[in-house]
Amino acid sequence: MCFLRGGGMSGWAANAGECHGWARRFPVGQAPFGTLDSFSPNRHYEQDLGVFLPCSDGKKAADERRSNPIQNAYGGKYGRMASPVKAGDTMCIRWPAKNHATESKVLDVFINMPSIPNQPDPKSQADLMKMTIAKLPYDNCTHIKDDTDLTPCGGCFEIPKDRAPGDYLIQWRWLLDNDIDEWYTSCWDVTVTAPEGTGPVPSGAVPVKLLGTSTSFFAQLAED
Repeated sequence: MCFLRGGGMSGWAANAGECHGWARRFPVGQAPFGTLDSFSPNRHYEQDLGVFLPCSDGKKAADERRSNPIQNAYGGKYGRMASPVKAGDTMCIRWPAKNHATESKVLDVFINMPSIPNQPDPKSQADLMKMTIAKLPYDNCTHIKDDTDLTPCGGCFEIPKDRAPGDYLIQWRWLLDNDIDEWYTSCWDVTVTAPEGTGPVPSGAVPVKLLGTSTSFFAQLAED
């Protein structure tokens, strides 16, 4: 997952913005966009709604659970944590079509985010599904001729204006097949900062300039 500034304004291609962060333990630079369904270890995975933890399928290879401290999931061999944002900022995320965006009946992407900062991940995926802040059309894509696998798609959402300063989980989640409850998911952390002059920056903040309402990110998710 790569967070970019300017994503969505001129399409969802990799050159549409500047990267400002990645998902938890994302192997940045090790796999091209859209190939994480075949990359070893596989980073994106099928989940059942009520059984699995929100950010894991219970296997080491697909573990996006929260670190303690959260910064341990970023840097070094992993991508950096997303730049801090303020409540009300807009963020954007991209994903590869993986041959599904052209289907006649494609379902929406769910963006889930708890309402209280600095908390462990919810105990179950069912709990987190009660915390949806946005739904995005999965088939919002930048057309690439003769390519429906790695075609970049994406969408934007707003950080709710009522979010207090602190560190939050945000989850991307998509239902491929309603008949067999086949979901795919990815998790990341973001720091919501206080308005200027109203208090200290929370513990998860990184020393970068705030992007304000232009904050966005692209996600290198892979569904198969």
